[in-house]
Amino acid sequence: MIWRFKTGGQWREMPAEFGAWSTVHNRFRQRRDAGVFEALLDGLIAEAAKRGEADLSLVSVDSTTARAHHDAAGMHLSQNVITRTR
Repeated sequence: MIWRFKTGGQWREMPAEFGAWSTVHNRFRQRRDAGVFEALLDGLIAEAAKRGEADLSLVSVDSTTARAHHDAAGMHLSQNVITRTR
């Protein structure tokens, strides 16, 4: 799971040495749905706050956007007319 978020690669691109990508993805989804990652983050924040090391005024969320070419969405531009194919 760490490889996926560290590299930004797709699940299907995951090296075989980590096991079947579908198995790793399913385990990630199960843990996400069970709230495991949220609980870990809450625990880390609570521990940091207890030590006086938490400064939540500096929290930031990355909202990176990747633009795709219009053909990637099935839209074709021709002579100022936009058509969408399916």
